[in-house]
Amino acid sequence: MRRVALVLAVLLTGSALVAGVAQADTPGRYVALGDSYSAGPLIPPQGGLPPGCLRSGQNFPSVVAAGIGAAEFVDVSCSGATTDDFTAPQNVVLGQAPPQFDALTGDEDLVTLTIGGNDIGFADIIARCALTSPLNPLGAGCKDSYGTTLDERIAVAGEKVGTALAAIVARAPHATVALVGYPALLPDEGPGCFPVVPFSPGDVAWLRGVEKSLNATLEAQAEAAGVTFVDTYTPTIGHDMCQVPGVKWIEGLLPTAPAAPAHPNAQGMRAMGTAVLDTLTRAHLSA
Repeated sequence: MRRVALVLAVLLTGSALVAGVAQADTPGRYVALGDSYSAGPLIPPQGGLPPGCLRSGQNFPSVVAAGIGAAEFVDVSCSGATTDDFTAPQNVVLGQAPPQFDALTGDEDLVTLTIGGNDIGFADIIARCALTSPLNPLGAGCKDSYGTTLDERIAVAGEKVGTALAAIVARAPHATVALVGYPALLPDEGPGCFPVVPFSPGDVAWLRGVEKSLNATLEAQAEAAGVTFVDTYTPTIGHDMCQVPGVKWIEGLLPTAPAAPAHPNAQGMRAMGTAVLDTLTRAHLSA
């Protein structure tokens, strides 16, 4: 934690004196855990093993690693990961990813993670809404089909994330741990952009609420665990999947830039990385 704080001080002040100290005590080991919002599926260059994790060299953990000058950067994030995949192998295309917690040695200075979206079935939610919402463009067919199911899923996911955070703190006792929330996928207000993104205005409002509820649950779990929460929703407002290419940082269901549907593109990953670095800096200043 001290090593991360020193480098953040360099980023903040630009002081040659502090820089000299930090060079002697730069961040050692940074481990990135999590799902596709950490991994960066389909954003080039793709690398790492197993290839089915769809891990990008431009994902936000790579931005953070460069920003803090990590001496050792280990990225085990994997697309499709749930909290279960922290402690059990994850089957992916062309291989199997080891339990992500295997990467934690106890020597970490920084650990980041995105998690929870797949625990509530995020990909299936998007797919179902894309099919059902156009059938009732003046209503909220997707919302109606789920009822209160997602409220229950978010509550259960929150408990699992809380358990995972406690385990990370125990396994990496000297690390700064940052739980990173999800970016703004849809416009923060208004009816959306049907049919470009095929969700009715009613379902857009509902989906927006689902994401905000998930992020609020994650933030509460981070606070309870005594770790840092990074808000990526606020800094990505206005760059959602309804925006034009070059403005949008989240790709739509038919991507116009290399990225998975409903996921950050390279610009979005840079924005998320900046949000992490800014949050760590503020946390250091208030410590």
